[in-house]
Amino acid sequence: MMRNMKWLLLVTVVILVIALSACGGGNNNNGTNGGTDNGTNNGTNNGTNNGATNGGNNAGGGAVDAAAAEAIYKQNCIGCHAVDLSGGVGPNLQKVGANLSVDEIKATITNGRGGMPAYKDQLSSADIDSLSNWLASMK
Repeated sequence: MMRNMKWLLLVTVVILVIALSACGGGNNNNGTNGGTDNGTNNGTNNGTNNGATNGGNNAGGGAVDAAAAEAIYKQNCIGCHAVDLSGGVGPNLQKVGANLSVDEIKATITNGRGGMPAYKDQLSSADIDSLSNWLASMK
């Protein structure tokens, strides 16, 4: 009986480690996206834009290229924050711009925070800027 419990505990720990490590993304594109969505957007935003538009209210940040930012988000963030920004493993981001400034969002993406890994080595500074400005427009 005790041996079965040890195996169950071991299997549980392995599954937990795999699930948590998946949140890091492991996508090492080093900014090779080039700011395009490679045609995968097809003119739709799959509900992730929440009414934000290019150049919309982005809390004083730079211009928002929503298509490029959504492509970056889809490649790196949906595993923890969901396609519609509603969260799951990570927090809900649907109104993150109402709570955090562009600089705070940028610092979180760059350096990580809590359970979120740093993306300074996975994303270019231009990609981080684009994603930060887009997320800041979510209010």
